[in-house]
Amino acid sequence: MNVGFVGLGNVGSKLAGSLLRNAHELTVFDLDALKVEEFVALGARRAHDAAALMRDNDVVITCLPSPEVCRATVAEMLPEVRSGKTWMEMSTTDVRVMKTLAQKVQAAGGSVVECPVSGGCHRADTGNISIFAGCDRASFERVLPLLTTLGRRVLHTGEIGTASVLKVMTNYLATANLLSISEALVTMKAAGMDMNTTYEAIKISSGTSFVHETESQVILNGSRDISFTMDLVKKDIGLFQQIAEDAGVPLEISRLMVSIFDDAIAKFGPRELSPNIIKRLEQATGLSILAPGFPAQLTDEEPEEQGYEVVPTGRATALAAE
Repeated sequence: MNVGFVGLGNVGSKLAGSLLRNAHELTVFDLDALKVEEFVALGARRAHDAAALMRDNDVVITCLPSPEVCRATVAEMLPEVRSGKTWMEMSTTDVRVMKTLAQKVQAAGGSVVECPVSGGCHRADTGNISIFAGCDRASFERVLPLLTTLGRRVLHTGEIGTASVLKVMTNYLATANLLSISEALVTMKAAGMDMNTTYEAIKISSGTSFVHETESQVILNGSRDISFTMDLVKKDIGLFQQIAEDAGVPLEISRLMVSIFDDAIAKFGPRELSPNIIKRLEQATGLSILAPGFPAQLTDEEPEEQGYEVVPTGRATALAAE
């Protein structure tokens, strides 16, 4: 099938790269003409707008920075939607926006798959990222070959909206861990602990996590570069807080996290790299949280592998009996 891709940003460019690397026919569009030229040089075709991308391709994938941009892009594509067309949304977006846009695309005869990713830019770059897919089962099975090219672990989460909710939850948990890791590293430094030893102690213990084993490295290097910024974190944890409020859940940690990032954005700006949330504590203590031997950017050291569908724990036996 012919695939169109809108949004060649930090994550989108790497996802689109996986499609090209695996010999999919790809047409791209982005407001940044230089990014489009880079992909054309690698063998992709160029679309002049999002409408043309939908008109000329069987599947169009969007990976965009905000629900507002997603809404505008779908509005542009909508006149070209008809039976046989599929929109795949890979952004982290508002579940209400996702459902509204999906209804419009489906009313025009198209199919919709919401499929946000999780695992970081370094895993998106190798096709080893995880993907949540919210849609009907028939649509899921139709695009599964694409999903298993774009990512390694693919989870069918249920109907439209479920993937967006789960993706926002995972970003909330990752942010909570980033904040606790920042507090742990600064506290250990203040207590006189060696930072290399501290990193290793966390890594081999019950305190370890995906966030520690990735983001702590670029924190200690000093680059703080994971290609993700504070405004995007604020968007994601704000979406999680909204889900909780809509469900009547009186969260406490979530509200504190939002206020911490509000303070950091006021101090350092919305486009500051998200691991630099630790700068609030570095400035408050006068400490510099650095250590030798850590990389400036993350790379996925695992080889690219063919993706596969993940079956939720406890359901494999039931599915086998059906």
